[in-house]
Amino acid sequence: MTSPIKIFVPQETAAVSMGADEVAEKITLLAQENGENIELVRNGSWGMSWLEPLVEVQVKNHRIAYGPVTESSVTTLFDADFLRGGEHKLKRGITQEIPYLKKQQRWTFERSGLIDPLSIEDFQAHSGFEGLRKSFKIGRKKVLKEVMSSGLRGRGGAGFPTGIKWKTVADTESSQKYIACNADEGDSGTFSDRILMESDPFSLIEGMLISGFVVGASRGYIYLRSEYPIAHKIMNAALKIAREENWLGQNIQNSGFDFDIDLHLGGGSYICGEETAMLESLEGKAGIIRYKPPLPAIEGLFKKPTVVNNVVTLGSVANIILRGSKKYASLGKDR
Repeated sequence: MTSPIKIFVPQETAAVSMGADEVAEKITLLAQENGENIELVRNGSWGMSWLEPLVEVQVKNHRIAYGPVTESSVTTLFDADFLRGGEHKLKRGITQEIPYLKKQQRWTFERSGLIDPLSIEDFQAHSGFEGLRKSFKIGRKKVLKEVMSSGLRGRGGAGFPTGIKWKTVADTESSQKYIACNADEGDSGTFSDRILMESDPFSLIEGMLISGFVVGASRGYIYLRSEYPIAHKIMNAALKIAREENWLGQNIQNSGFDFDIDLHLGGGSYICGEETAMLESLEGKAGIIRYKPPLPAIEGLFKKPTVVNNVVTLGSVANIILRGSKKYASLGKDR
């Protein structure tokens, strides 16, 4: 029996809003009617929203892209033998040869669109958890040094050096510390956090694990924007899988490190994108900005030392450890 033809249809919000679920159902139905043996993968987003739903077919060693595909155009794709890379007006060629992607140097989003977001095996096949494994091997101090040397800054807008924030929490004595991920992405048109959570959720989990390991935290919280139901569904599922596979919980991968993450759905308040208002909301209070000092790194969630970083910041960490701070620092221009 021949191997199934692998087809990728995104499950990310923009694609779903443009009919990706209906496209996936139609492809499955027509494949059955035509006697085609397929494997349908609901992947994440490559970030090309104008081509959504972007349907890809694995042909030999490449993925051939077609888009934007509508439910009504699926029949014509089958008529054109798209399962074998057939010509069609919606054909975009090899996915990673599309000009928008070909020009990019991907780091944080290198797996977005490429993998099945909820396959922990797929994640690990593309260097997933290797940054955490290396962190366990080299130790907290060297990991912190790498993060500081990389020049990584908060991607939520303030641009505060991540390493300094981590060092402050690490140096503050306390029996309990926390990692709080600010996923209350409120600026209109800014969906990088959402895309990462929906396309590569384990990368956020890995980043929080590394942060917790460095500063001595045993608990993490993701404060998620309430308008992101698909991200909520995917992150919830990813956290469950990570616990089942011992990437969260007690004695993670026999490392002696304990860490778990709770997912908290925000109340829809714009002001909770500010870190101290977010912490107030996590504590079950009204989301009101706190006076500073003290800073959250000294007295944050439940008055304990707390690292507060956003999704993309934490999602960048594993590759910094894996590839080295110099490589990360060499990208971009200055800060």
